[in-house]
Amino acid sequence: MIGSVSLRIIIVSVFFIMVNVSAIAAVGALDIIRRADEIRSPNKPFRYTVTVLEYNDGVEKEENKQILDISMRFMKPEDGMPADARSLARFIYPPRDKGNVMLSDWYDLWFYTPTLRRPMPISREQRLVGQISNGDVIVTNFEYSYSATLVGDKPCGESFCYELVLLRKSDAVTYPKIIYLVERESYHPYQASYYSMDDKLLKTVQYENFQMVLGEMRPMKIVVRDAKHSKGYSVMEYSDVRFESLPESNFTREYIQRGVK
Repeated sequence: MIGSVSLRIIIVSVFFIMVNVSAIAAVGALDIIRRADEIRSPNKPFRYTVTVLEYNDGVEKEENKQILDISMRFMKPEDGMPADARSLARFIYPPRDKGNVMLSDWYDLWFYTPTLRRPMPISREQRLVGQISNGDVIVTNFEYSYSATLVGDKPCGESFCYELVLLRKSDAVTYPKIIYLVERESYHPYQASYYSMDDKLLKTVQYENFQMVLGEMRPMKIVVRDAKHSKGYSVMEYSDVRFESLPESNFTREYIQRGVK
C-alpha cells in the first residue's frame, strides 16, 4: 500500500510533468525557430566581419586563417515587402585572396576573382577552411529552409533546450536534416547537429559568446566540429556587426564583375 507521503510525492511529480509538457506544447516549432532566427540574424540588411580559424589538438593553424567581410540581405516579408535572402562575401585575408568574392542568392552560390571572365557557380558544401564550408559563413534562415517538429526538451549546458527535428523543404538546401537545440527561456540557439541523407552525423555547430549586438543578445562565436575529425575543429568569430542599407542591385553577378567595394 502506498503511504500518504509517497502518494503526495507521486501526485506532485505528475503535476510538474504535466505542466512541463503543457509548456512545451504551448510553444510551436515554427515560433521557436522564428525567434531563434531573429537572434542569429536581424530582419534588416546588415554587414559583419567573420574570422575563420582552424584548430588541431587545440593549436591554431595560422596558415589556414581566413577573414571575410560579409553583407547580408536576409529579410522576411514585412510591411508589404517581399522576402529576400542574398549575401556578398568579400575575401580580405590572406592577402593572396583579396579581391575574391562569393555571391549568394537564396540557394545559388557563385565565386568570382579578378582573374575570371565571369562568376562561376560553386557548391555550398565545398570546404573553405577546416570544417567550415562555403555555405557555413553565410547565415541560413531555418524557417524558410526547413520544416520543424518539436520533439521535447533536454538539458543543455546550465539550462534546458527545446529539441527540434528540422527536415529540408528542398533539395537545394545543403543539409537534409538538423537536430536543433534552442534554449527555452531566451530562445538562444544552442547547438545544431547536421545529418546526411542516410542519417549519419556530419558535424555539430555550437553557438557561443552571446553579446548585445544590434539590440539583441547574439552569438559572436560559432564552433564547428566535424564528426570524422575528433581532434580538429573550426571557429567562426564575428565582429564589427552593423546595419547597412544596400540596394538589391549590389547583389548581382553583374555588380561583382564591375568590382565590389
